[in-house]
Amino acid sequence: MDNDLKVNMNEYLPLRDVVFNTLRQAILKGELAPGERLMEIQLAERLGVSRTPIREAIRKLELEGLVLMIPRKGAEVAKISEKSLRDVLEVRRSLEELAIELACQRMGEDEVKQLEEAQLAFREAVNKGDAMAIAESDEAYHDIIYYGTGNARLVQILNNLREQMYRYRLEYIKDADKRQVLLIEHEKILKAIKGRHVAEAKEAMREHIDNQEITVSRNIKEKE
Repeated sequence: MDNDLKVNMNEYLPLRDVVFNTLRQAILKGELAPGERLMEIQLAERLGVSRTPIREAIRKLELEGLVLMIPRKGAEVAKISEKSLRDVLEVRRSLEELAIELACQRMGEDEVKQLEEAQLAFREAVNKGDAMAIAESDEAYHDIIYYGTGNARLVQILNNLREQMYRYRLEYIKDADKRQVLLIEHEKILKAIKGRHVAEAKEAMREHIDNQEITVSRNIKEKE
């Protein structure tokens, strides 16, 4: 475990949420490695908090798929597996196709403009080469599409799924060779939405997700 793991206090959030966000970021950034055991007492000492918010955070992380509870062993950071990637992407593929179809039909001109601006921000992040910034700007791009559906329930489900996808997205973005491909895929999606071409948009989104699955699956196998 990283000795420098620190709680970033936020006066606007309850302590349990602060601890949850701290542990979540540590897992996503690899500071808490896949397979590493999460000992409540040790984590509480490292973060300078009681065991109660640690226990609550671990429970929430388990719901996100970032932590596994192992019988007679306790909690550990979930490993990145090809099976879990496939399970998540099977669901995401269908939901993203629905989202892009609805967005094509319902997005207003202001929202299309926002998507164009998000693509510019994504391009800038890719050019700088900061993996975390690329991941965040990629999320911002997809967020505009999600909210453009006008379907609050779909947005909620996609956001929950996105949490489970975050580590896989970072794994994909770490592959510098794929960043230009991502830019091209985003451009195709943007062009299809601007033209209100539903079939073209769905095909572009499907290709976007398929390429992610292929690349991350290969990376997982290389690490095994």
